Formats: sequence, structure tokens, C-alpha cells
Amino acid sequence: MLNTTGTDLREASARVGALRANLERVVSGKSSVIDLAITALLARGHLLIEDVPGVGKSTLAHGLARSIDCSFQRIQFTSDLLPSDIVGVTVFNQAARAFEFRPGPVFANIVLADEINRATPKTQSALLEAMNERQVSVDRTTHPLPSPFMLLATQNPVEFSGTFPLPESQLDRFMVCLRMGYPDEEHERKIIMSSGATTRPAEVLRPVLDAGDVEALQDLSTKVRVDEDLVSYILSIASATRDHGAIRLGLSPRASMAMYRAAQAFALASGRGYCVPDDIKTLSGPVFAHRIIPAERALGSSLESGIALINEILGSVKVPL
Repeated sequence: MLNTTGTDLREASARVGALRANLERVVSGKSSVIDLAITALLARGHLLIEDVPGVGKSTLAHGLARSIDCSFQRIQFTSDLLPSDIVGVTVFNQAARAFEFRPGPVFANIVLADEINRATPKTQSALLEAMNERQVSVDRTTHPLPSPFMLLATQNPVEFSGTFPLPESQLDRFMVCLRMGYPDEEHERKIIMSSGATTRPAEVLRPVLDAGDVEALQDLSTKVRVDEDLVSYILSIASATRDHGAIRLGLSPRASMAMYRAAQAFALASGRGYCVPDDIKTLSGPVFAHRIIPAERALGSSLESGIALINEILGSVKVPL
């Protein structure tokens, strides 16, 4: 059984280091973004990447998928996509004279939902059960999803043409929401110079982990120590969002649980068997900001407003010593 001391912790650090190095080959100059993606994976969470087109959202998702020797499916979300195109459909088999279920692309270890907010809310809702219970129900039959299971979703900002805002219930199921940001000049130059290659950057990657390695790391992350005062720190932040005059919808208990698990995974990815207050402060924006709804929400600025409000709350909540 894995534990958070000695050989197992060193082995976990080596595995995470190999995964991080693999991703840095295709996503240059974005170490903090890579660490957050790894955190979501180790915490059994889902990742939402929101940013303008062309900054490497899909490259990060493909790189993570190709770094793990497991099944991968990409779903291109469009306005005419149907729920059955995602979860699958029951059809009648003439030869067997019986109905049989044909699984959709969601039945994979890592699923990329590309431009998720270009599908209608009805189609988006097809992922709710998969994200929360890791199963789908079709025609009164429940089908479990493979383990590990992670949804990587990309979306353009909501002010872009042809997009639908994600419902609050779905946003709350994403453990981490991040933005790639534009690369600096040095790394953009590197990207330009490599643009003539005949293969996409992620296609050159080889797996450094398999599904069993990922599950072992996920199990190990649950054993990372979180002291009681850090749990109180998480609860104080959550409570402050519910009482804040500028916030219409504060953090749910699911958000507090997500922070607890993310902090454990982040500590493990940092080579520690215990959490510190800085883990929670670092993760508060990516884990909390997309879940709160400001009282006055301007179009396209909800994430920025959420980050600003979370930062304000962090400045007012006492940090445990």
C-alpha cells in the first residue's frame, strides 16, 4: 500500500516530474498551468480551460492525454451536437434480435470536450452525471465509465459569437478552471520557429504513465495530511463568499471538498506529504473563482470578477500559522 513517507513519496515525485517534463515539451513557459492540470488529474477532478482561440488550450489537453497510456476521445462541440452523440445510444441488433447499447465517446479515460460552450445547454447537461457519478444512464440502464476518468474541456470567452454560457451546476463540477494566457516573446518565438513541423507538437510525446500509475498517484494523494486548522481556513473562505455583499451565489460544499482534494494533490505534486496554507492560497483562484456569481455580473467578465472577489476575501480571512 502506498504511503506518504519514504520510497513511495519519492517514487510519486519522480512520476509527477516525468509527466511535468513531458508536458513542458509541448506547452512552453506555462509551468503554473501545467501544475494545475496535474493537480486536477491527481485529485480525480475535471479541468476547464477558458481562453481566446490559438493560445494552446487543445495542445495542453492532447499533451496530457498522450502522456498517459490510456484511452482518449475528443468531442468537438457544435450547436447541432446531440446528447446521444456524447453518451451513446441503444439500437436494435437485427442479427441477435435484441437491443444493445453502443457507447459514445465519453467512455474513455480522458475525454476532451473541445469548445464545450458551443453546444446547447441540453447537450452540455449530458455530461453532468458523467462528471459527478462517473457513469451514464441510458434507457433506465446505468453504465459505469472507465477508471481513471477525467474530462478536459476548453471554451472561448462567453462574449464570442455562437457560444452558450455553462450552467452553474456544470461549472461547479469542474474542479479547476484556468486560463492559458498569451506566451511571452521568447516562448512565442519558439512556437513560431517550430510551426513548420509536419506533426503536431503533442504527437511526438510518448506515454510516461499508465492508467495504473495514475490511479496509484490518485490514491496516494488522498493520504496527504491536511491539518484541522487548514480545513477551518477552507471553511472560512467558503463562508465569506456566502456572506459577501458583492456575491449573489457563494461557494457550495462541493467547492470546499474540491479545494480539500486539490490541496492534497497539489502538495503531492510538489513533493510533500502534507499541505501548507500557501497551497490553499495558490489554488483559491483556479478552484473557487469560476464557482461564484457576482451580484453584478458583466458579460464576459465573470471569471475576472470571481478572481478579484476571491483575492479580496483571501486578504480578509486569517491565515493559519
